[in-house]
Amino acid sequence: MVCIPAVSIASALASEGISAFRFDFSGHGESEGSFQFGSHLREADDLRDVVAHFSNSNDRIVAALVGHSKGGNVVIYDASKYKDVPMALNVAGCFDLEGRIDAWFGEGHLRQIRQNGFTNIKDKHGKILYHVTEENLKARMVIMQTSALSMSRDCRVLTVHGSADKVVPVADSLEYSKLISNHELHVIKGANHEFASHQKELATVVVNFIKAGLRRRRVEMEAGSLTLSRI
Repeated sequence: MVCIPAVSIASALASEGISAFRFDFSGHGESEGSFQFGSHLREADDLRDVVAHFSNSNDRIVAALVGHSKGGNVVIYDASKYKDVPMALNVAGCFDLEGRIDAWFGEGHLRQIRQNGFTNIKDKHGKILYHVTEENLKARMVIMQTSALSMSRDCRVLTVHGSADKVVPVADSLEYSKLISNHELHVIKGANHEFASHQKELATVVVNFIKAGLRRRRVEMEAGSLTLSRI
């Protein structure tokens, strides 16, 4: 499935002369591999491979990471851990995964997790698609809290969320806003999780944030060069 926000954002960046690389995590979309629920560390490895690839290129710098939904969580984790990308943009990323279980999969799943330590997610034919474990949920919460709290102040973080998001409520983004020091929150009124009717507004917010960051970076680099020339 194509991530609509990612397509719109990449297109808007390209129109401003900013290169963007889009990819699917392992087991998602057009990428090979099996899907795993809450496997953020595996997906973080995918993102780090991409960052390393472009960072090793002599003619490119990785100026920003942008992720939608689960991708937003992975971006926050990567930026906090490696601290080598100056901008991290989280679009509708979930903070409280445990609180979303019943809303996503139906009533009773969270109770099963607490009673049995896991629950099975099945398709409409009763076939088990994957498991969700209590251990996984707890580990994931610790990871996101730690990532938010340890984010470098040198990294500018933008979170964008739709006020009408029924998949991940905007309250999750408020949690990121509380924990991340150098953080800006932009709520798009009436937008759902995919920003289906708000693609242009989403792209504009993201592009403007990145362009402002690039301008700031350019000024800082020029100021640094000027200081060195005076020594």
